[in-house]
Amino acid sequence: MGTRPEQMFGFVIHEVARLLRRRFEQRLRSTGVGLTRAQAAALIHLAARGPCNQACLAQSMDIEPISLVRLLDRLGELELIVRKPDPRDRRAHVVELTEKAGPMLERIFALADEVYGEAHAGLPSADVDRMLNQLNTIKANLAESTAEPAAAPETRSTRHG
Repeated sequence: MGTRPEQMFGFVIHEVARLLRRRFEQRLRSTGVGLTRAQAAALIHLAARGPCNQACLAQSMDIEPISLVRLLDRLGELELIVRKPDPRDRRAHVVELTEKAGPMLERIFALADEVYGEAHAGLPSADVDRMLNQLNTIKANLAESTAEPAAAPETRSTRHG
């Protein structure tokens, strides 16, 4: 096995994602937003998916449902989400963003843009756009082969992450 880890696609993607998460967490703490990275991720997933039940959200975030419940409890205390009974399943709840979540998401997106700016330093904008298009193709290929629905890519051209 002569391939070095820095030449392995999965290893590099994992390391980039890990470092982005770490840097974003640092930015969240330093700016006093008052959320953890996981809480911010829950809001972002809800913004991308729209209202959904807790099981769907946990799957989307790739976390255990019990972990999500604690995140949602805190986001509910902050009045950033509401949980309503799921009309299709009386045992489940649909999670929705509140109006108060809008300004918080803007803060989160602004911090993310700062982190992405650091990550993209030295790369021409056209290269970043090309890379994102290629990664979205890879994501769609993998989602198809794993029978997992691929969320529609974000349409905001300033969002590179």
